[in-house]
Amino acid sequence: MDNTSLGEHFFEYFNIFVANTQELKEQVFRIRYQVYCQELGYEPLENFPDSMERDAYDNRSIHCILQHKSTGIYAGCVRLVLSNTSDINDRFPFESVCPNHSLDFRKIPRTKIGEVSRLAVISRFRKRAGEQNTPDGLIVFNNRNKEEIREQRRRSSVIALGLYLAATGLVIDLSLSHGVTLMEPRLARHLRMSGLIAHPIGSLVDFHGKRGPYIMDKDEIVSAFGSNVEVYHLYQKILNTLKKGFSYHSCIA
Repeated sequence: MDNTSLGEHFFEYFNIFVANTQELKEQVFRIRYQVYCQELGYEPLENFPDSMERDAYDNRSIHCILQHKSTGIYAGCVRLVLSNTSDINDRFPFESVCPNHSLDFRKIPRTKIGEVSRLAVISRFRKRAGEQNTPDGLIVFNNRNKEEIREQRRRSSVIALGLYLAATGLVIDLSLSHGVTLMEPRLARHLRMSGLIAHPIGSLVDFHGKRGPYIMDKDEIVSAFGSNVEVYHLYQKILNTLKKGFSYHSCIA
């Protein structure tokens, strides 16, 4: 692993797709049920008798799914929630949890925003210390020098980083100006190490732990990629893979 790039390492073990079929979408919902309902207890099991965790935002979302190559197991997922074209004032998911956020939709229209949401990685891929009790797993990746990179790769998961890069790629490729997300401050710090700079836009709330709303500026992220070449190459590989063979818009119900 020490002699391979981050992108080569990621794609040695995983494939990543846009869930553009009903079968793949159902796999996404099963991952979410396993993680959010069964493993973490965030959602009541009885609310999803078909063992698929879904909500009202899924029909205006683009879903990405991660597959472990050697086993064929679907290991993780993430979605990008887009603005509601039928109701421009319809809220994003984070607004129901953080109604006092500081984002001004008069300055940044909802149509230029996507929310990174419902990132989940199944438990067998969250086995490092500190990862088991979070849906995404810990990201620690810092491009300071080669020795630090090797050490952090040995103790850090690239799965969650890959999923965040997938959602970020969708934001950029769809010509949106900003991404928003609800996450823990520690995760925001770790994402910043990889060039995914997120700024707080509200106070922390108690929502399955202390979480807060954050915003990412597309131009700032693209600029930051210049100082983290490996992460940028991984981002490019992921985006090129997601774009193969179909339009994102065909994925939205």
